[in-house]
Amino acid sequence: MIPRYSRDEMARIWEPENKFRIWFDIEAHACDAQAELGVIPKPAAKNIRAKGQFDIARINEIEMETRHDVLAFLTNLAESIGPDARFVHQGMTSSDVLDTTLNFQLKQAADLLLQDMDAVLAALKKRAMEHKKTLCIGRSHGIHAEPTTFGLKLAGHYAAFARGRERLQPAREEISTCAISGAVGTFATIDPFVEKYVAEKMGLKVEPVSTQVIPRDRHAFFFATLGVIASSMENLATEIRHLQRTEVREAEEPFEKGQKGSSSMPHKRNPVLSENLTGLARIVRAAVTPALENVALWHERDISHSAVERVFAPDATIVLDFALVRLAKLVEKLVVYPGQMRKNLDALGGVTFSQRVLLALTQSGMSREDAYKKVQAAAMQVWEKGGAFKDIILADAAVVKAVGKNKLEALFDEGAYTKHVDVVFKRVFG
Repeated sequence: MIPRYSRDEMARIWEPENKFRIWFDIEAHACDAQAELGVIPKPAAKNIRAKGQFDIARINEIEMETRHDVLAFLTNLAESIGPDARFVHQGMTSSDVLDTTLNFQLKQAADLLLQDMDAVLAALKKRAMEHKKTLCIGRSHGIHAEPTTFGLKLAGHYAAFARGRERLQPAREEISTCAISGAVGTFATIDPFVEKYVAEKMGLKVEPVSTQVIPRDRHAFFFATLGVIASSMENLATEIRHLQRTEVREAEEPFEKGQKGSSSMPHKRNPVLSENLTGLARIVRAAVTPALENVALWHERDISHSAVERVFAPDATIVLDFALVRLAKLVEKLVVYPGQMRKNLDALGGVTFSQRVLLALTQSGMSREDAYKKVQAAAMQVWEKGGAFKDIILADAAVVKAVGKNKLEALFDEGAYTKHVDVVFKRVFG
């Protein structure tokens, strides 16, 4: 991933230095286990751990000849270890190293993503509490529906990210497996004890059946989970983009000192962060389909999955990490305009109370069909000619007679839309 959308901590997980360090740890742990079994001399295992070094430039140079990355790495190790290097990789195959390393890297990435999710959740909770009772118009199909609160909007997004975090935990566990089972996964040339030993040292679980590769349904589940989290991120970003539209302007991204909105129009304040998050979500979701397609491999192993994973595994995790950190900061600094929310609430003359009048009429004995026609006619009059919906309703003698003037006036109390906010908040935040 390009540096523009990378944070150092996540990017380091996918750099050659970390990858080859994990390769060496796996090989060294395997040698320690083989020494315990008596397969290789214990002094040799100690020597391998003490002297083993790798040089990335040298590995790349060797790979130009071998056309095999693991063999290039082992050749480079041998240059520092000496004769005992013959005991490295005893009974193992390349996938034992590659797959265990990939899963270890994904586990490292998941740990960072869980931290990122915590930051997003903390920001959403703080702002939701702040605007728990801040009235704003709720919209369906983009059209004014009924009043809600800005806190309820944010609580809904909090709940989505909380579900995403809950899904990421088992996805992390799903991917945290180790395979050291040799060619086609039969343990014919290596004792299962080695796999168990390496897994424990790496903080992983043993892969029950590895057929030479770790089953890719695990990776599919992991990246599908990231895709869902990215979609929740886009959902919130899209909401902010709409709220920042000039005609709406109920909330706005922070516009920092010195920031410029347009190269040609000095007045512009664009929702660039939210638009950026929308685009980055597409990159994360783009990993889901190839991860699913990687599940189907030929027999015990092929490498059709390999090149794809080398691209999308780093890209998806790096991008999502960057995006979640950006999202948390955006929510923290989001500028909210309660006054504009109030103005938008009043923009249609109170027609948003139409359902309450409709229900009152049906409860008074009027058929739903007749009540709907009467209320809709009053609402359409406001849509087309302006005026106050409440005044038109109170001027209808049949409606006043059916419901009663005092009950009708009480229907226009906005408190009805906030009286159960505490119930929802308790469900979401505990």
